[in-house]
Amino acid sequence: MTSILGISAFYHDSAAALIIDGEIIAAAQEERFSRVKHDARFPVNAVKYVLSEGGISLNEIDHVVFFEKPFLKFERLLETYMAFAPKGFKSFSLSMPIWLREKLFQKKFLFDNLKKLDQKFKDINKLKFSEHHYSHAASAFYPSPFKEAIILTLDGVGEWATTTLAIGKENEIKMLKEIHFPHSLGLLYSAFTYYTGFKVNSGEYKVMGLAPYGKPKYKDLILKELIDLKEDGSFKLNMKYFNYATGLTMTNDKFSKLFNHAVREPKKDLLTDFHMNIASSIQAVTEEIILRLTKGISKEYNISNLCLAGGVALNCVANGKILKEKHFDKIWIQPAAGDAGGSLGAALAYWHHELKNPRNNNKDRMKGAYLGPKYNNDQIEKKLNELRANFSKKTPNEISLIIAEELSKSKTVGWFQGRMEFGPRALGGRSILADPRSEKMQKELNLKIKFRESFRPFAPSVLREDLKDWFEIDYDSPYMLLVSQVKKDKQIGMSESDKKLFGIEKLNIKRSTIPAITHVDYSARIQTVHKETNPRYYNLINEFKKITNCPVLVNTSFNVRGEPIVCSIEDAFNCFMGTNLDILVIEDFLLFKNDQDKSLMKNYKNKFELD
Repeated sequence: MTSILGISAFYHDSAAALIIDGEIIAAAQEERFSRVKHDARFPVNAVKYVLSEGGISLNEIDHVVFFEKPFLKFERLLETYMAFAPKGFKSFSLSMPIWLREKLFQKKFLFDNLKKLDQKFKDINKLKFSEHHYSHAASAFYPSPFKEAIILTLDGVGEWATTTLAIGKENEIKMLKEIHFPHSLGLLYSAFTYYTGFKVNSGEYKVMGLAPYGKPKYKDLILKELIDLKEDGSFKLNMKYFNYATGLTMTNDKFSKLFNHAVREPKKDLLTDFHMNIASSIQAVTEEIILRLTKGISKEYNISNLCLAGGVALNCVANGKILKEKHFDKIWIQPAAGDAGGSLGAALAYWHHELKNPRNNNKDRMKGAYLGPKYNNDQIEKKLNELRANFSKKTPNEISLIIAEELSKSKTVGWFQGRMEFGPRALGGRSILADPRSEKMQKELNLKIKFRESFRPFAPSVLREDLKDWFEIDYDSPYMLLVSQVKKDKQIGMSESDKKLFGIEKLNIKRSTIPAITHVDYSARIQTVHKETNPRYYNLINEFKKITNCPVLVNTSFNVRGEPIVCSIEDAFNCFMGTNLDILVIEDFLLFKNDQDKSLMKNYKNKFELD
């Protein structure tokens, strides 16, 4: 038996993953346990969890693989500062102490942290290092159902690479092309995230969600001034407008002058039509780059499968357009596409590439991304009693019937079932559910439960067999990473006066028979639900369909703005009692808000720092 522990840490979204004899046993982000959003610290809790799930001690682990090479990253920092000197000295002087204290000697730092977890862990030679983008590529290809595929990774930056192209065949991955820092699609998108007043490495999905409210008025200006984009999708950024290479901000004054607006300050500046047009423009540019890249590599290599990873692969609007362009027959996207997934990629890369083990799979090996902790009924009952909760116990079938009925009456439900999801999307394990037919539900969920901006869209979970009847797509999307249009016969046309509306004014227009999940451009970020991977969630939606003739539910992550997705029973109960959720279901236990002791109510509105 060969066991491999993968670790990613120290930038954002630290995580740990465990594989045994090539099988993915467990994977989780540190933030879920620490309750610190995007926690970048050594993932002590995640490591403890994956080891316990595997029933193995740290000392028994054969190999521990870190997801990147710190010396290469340090080389890039030094060379960048030297190239831009004396500019950037402040940034240099702030970053060096932590590099010299911890990051440069990361092998010892990692070893010391691991030893704290298990005093018997004494062999430093068990520690290995992968490369950042190789870890991403491995996370995309090895769990995929493809024997051969092109692998495209796009993110901010690893050691040097920001975009890589590789070919995966059987158990081998060959890296073929790279674009290097500072030229980065991920950092370009993050620069606009910063400019529109959202948090970098956190708010990029808000820019994507805001884009349909605007028009891409600045697309040509971005392509003319900020980026030199070639026909094959390769690109260079015009660094005179950016500050991220050596500075403490993403953009500089020249950038603000180019668009004739200062950086938005979220605490005092409202979102305006300008910000919506900017979001629309950078989204359009991103799609243009990705579509040129995928078209180019499809022609050059003539391989029909595409795998994607890296933070930019979470741009599900662009992913949907790749599928629609049909340059590839099939695409597969790692659900934990960002740095968290690097922990899994590093472990899989070592198993297949270094240890030369074959791949036997012709199916998705991610187990629906349900790789986190779960709880049995005895644990749940004990904890709910400790929390002084009022609850009843039902059979799984009774739960499905009761909750489907309550959802059909516009009740909102915290749904805590099975293993927690790995990656940023809730997929029916740690979800908040609602009725998509309600015209008020999007606003209600955003403002009264999630405590976040009203413009943010919600995703539909749909039974796989009903997908093509409701959306303009007929392709598996189990990880909520593809966007498609709502089916034409489900859309509601806009009146002439509606068409003249702009920006947030569009929000309250009913656009379809499932308005709660229909974005202002008639799009939706789709999760297909499969009986094989999540039977309880499948059965619930099926019961809802029997009552309503609608095989779709609103599915959003079980948390409030700025909070990591709930992980434990206590997390779920606290969020339930701190929001306007009506019902909480934890495995076979059912809790109604009206039955709870009012003294247990919490104020969750300002509990977490804004994301």
